[in-house]
Amino acid sequence: MSSANYAAALAVASLPWQRPSSSFFPSPFSPLQTPLSCRKFLCLSLSRLVSSRSHLVAGAAPATALSSGTEKKRVLIINTNSGGHAVIGFYFARELLGAGHEVTILTVGDEGSDKMKKPPFTRFSELVSAGGRTVWGSPADVGKVVGSATFDVVLDNNGKDLDAVKPLADWAKSSGVEQFLFISSAGIYKTTDEIPHVEGDPVKDDAGHAAVERYIADLSFGSWAIFRPQYMIGSGNNKDCEEWFFDRIVRGRPVPIPGSGMQLTNISHVRDLSSMLSLAVADPIASSQKIFNCVSDRAVTFNGLVKLCAQAAGLEAKIIHYDPKSVGVDAKKAFPFRNMHFYAEPRAAKERLGWSSTTNLPEDLKERFDEYVSIGRDKKQIQFDIDDKILESLKVAVAV
Repeated sequence: MSSANYAAALAVASLPWQRPSSSFFPSPFSPLQTPLSCRKFLCLSLSRLVSSRSHLVAGAAPATALSSGTEKKRVLIINTNSGGHAVIGFYFARELLGAGHEVTILTVGDEGSDKMKKPPFTRFSELVSAGGRTVWGSPADVGKVVGSATFDVVLDNNGKDLDAVKPLADWAKSSGVEQFLFISSAGIYKTTDEIPHVEGDPVKDDAGHAAVERYIADLSFGSWAIFRPQYMIGSGNNKDCEEWFFDRIVRGRPVPIPGSGMQLTNISHVRDLSSMLSLAVADPIASSQKIFNCVSDRAVTFNGLVKLCAQAAGLEAKIIHYDPKSVGVDAKKAFPFRNMHFYAEPRAAKERLGWSSTTNLPEDLKERFDEYVSIGRDKKQIQFDIDDKILESLKVAVAV
């Protein structure tokens, strides 16, 4: 890596306790053998050591200069205006406000755009009522948008490449921001035969998110951290994932699943992602120069997800498996998840921050199904052209 800080973060992330020992005799530092208090001490001590060495090498601010985690912070959230990540900024802002922090959320684009007519943007009044400030504009013009306001913490929940993030990161650095957080993606990990993905695993060097991660490390903020989410669930999410399954189940249609359906994936409730980010704000020393898989701690198969969605709806589901190549469809267009094992674990957050997951897919899917019905989507006319092509190829009849 080109950055000493980024390389140091990767080195810490890939320490031996990150993967279970294959030896008959477990490592003395095994998380299963060592009390949490000891592990936190070891991780924090190593964190300070790496921070100190990075300061000497790359001019990073010493950890002792950081604000105490008990102080109320001024936090700026740069929030995307589309896709599944938008809900992260909403939940994070709400949690910070509940803890007494000052929050400004800058959403990309115009307040009057059609995108703002969808959740979570339609719920921004909740943030305002809690004392938050909502503004709109371009991250490249962040200085003009926020005016003379100053911030202790900045979260970029928008940029996917260096062109998008660099202006914001440069502004934050020049403005004296102490802590910079970046929502990256677990999608930057290289495909591997050894799952799950853990922090420190190889990433695709040409990925846009990877270039951003390296650049942030080079800026040597007093504290910086990277968060790599996967799929998420939660009220206010406007990206179809579980809805794709509900659409078929409530209409009595077969649910076409590519491959065997035993592919593993990870779906996290957004409150888990928000709580992880909040812990990083509360403890900028423990989170400094760290990479976190921002995910829940359990995997689910595609087949299992269909069954859980059917359970949430109180209905039966018929699963049909198919080979995308044989039936002549693009799996990326036919199915809402990657057609492969795509599963990361949040080991760093548990070790460094003492974080724990609250995701409960059976219950969380019930919440989502109730919302699905409340907006009338179960009665909406939906076209299933790709499904029909798959089912016709497999000679599976569909009840009209």
